[in-house]
Amino acid sequence: MTEVSAPAAPRISKPSVVIYTDGACKGNPGPGGWGAWLSSGGHEKELCGGEANTTNNRMELTAVIEALTSLKRSCNIVIYTDSEYVRKGMTEWISGWQRRGWKTADGKPVKNAELWQRLDALRKLHQVEWRWVKGHAGDPGNERADALANKGVTMAGR
Repeated sequence: MTEVSAPAAPRISKPSVVIYTDGACKGNPGPGGWGAWLSSGGHEKELCGGEANTTNNRMELTAVIEALTSLKRSCNIVIYTDSEYVRKGMTEWISGWQRRGWKTADGKPVKNAELWQRLDALRKLHQVEWRWVKGHAGDPGNERADALANKGVTMAGR
């Protein structure tokens, strides 16, 4: 008897998405905003929002969370951020925080742990590469995300 195997399922490649994110705060804490610019296959999406009383770090995290939340399926993503807090948090610090039960190396609770946990869950749905970009240095994507974050600050102040 000859065994016949089913044909292999076609491989469906994941869409590639480039995301630029930024956060802004007028006072820290104070009114804050976040912005994200997403680009994929010739399509673009702008996202922004804000909070009346927040911190810059919370807005930096929220920008990435909102960008990833807006995606409807698993993607290959390159995230550009001018926040070393976000980039290092996701690439260097998070595994230690998780091992220590969301405590820092010196035993203190991780600030913004609920946002880090949400971001960690979202990034696991995708293939994410984290890249740092110098802020306010003329990078078009970063400048666009910055403008969106500042728009978010204005929205929060209303």
